[in-house]
Amino acid sequence: MENKDRLDLPYEIARKAIHLSSLSIPLIYWQISREVALLLLLPLFAGFFFVDLLKNFSNPVSDWYHRTFDSMLREHELQTGRIQFNGATCIMISAVLLVFFFPKIIAVASFSMVAVSDTFASVIGKAFGKHRFGKKSIEGSLAFLVTAILVILFVPGLDWRIGLVMALAGTVTEAFVVAIGSYRIDDNLTIPIASAAIGMICYLLFLPGNIPLLDGIPECCLH
Repeated sequence: MENKDRLDLPYEIARKAIHLSSLSIPLIYWQISREVALLLLLPLFAGFFFVDLLKNFSNPVSDWYHRTFDSMLREHELQTGRIQFNGATCIMISAVLLVFFFPKIIAVASFSMVAVSDTFASVIGKAFGKHRFGKKSIEGSLAFLVTAILVILFVPGLDWRIGLVMALAGTVTEAFVVAIGSYRIDDNLTIPIASAAIGMICYLLFLPGNIPLLDGIPECCLH
């Protein structure tokens, strides 16, 4: 949660309800191949990306964009003078990167985490966050951690110990604003990529023999 968040709670809930709907991406990906998933995701990503890009250069697109979405955008998403992608575009970038570069089970776990846990962290932090650190709240971070642990426990085939490390990595990443210079990197991108990368490193170090199994649906799910 940002210290000077322009979104009131009802708009935060509306924004996160849309965000939570992205859970459909890992649920669908669980049932299909990587190739089919990319065929579905790449056109969606292109649409989000080019609209988000064109708003910086085309007045008609910019007018429509701000008239439609301003009430649900954060302060950094409204900055002018440089290209700044919104959360929806970043979530699509994350989906494409996860599907392309990571085994299915890790991709599903990481994306589900950002869809579910980031939603709860934002809403709980805004509604009940009393103990602040930086631009976040302890209450929001605890909500992220608890729901992230629940998410990884529901992903069949994911080693629970590595899943716990992924949940912790996601929580730490969500708790801090990641920026390159003055350019803020959206947490819809940093959370899933950080948790997936940590999960992959853990498998490479501790369970390398299990890595091939992560690209298929576990046998327990086929019965």
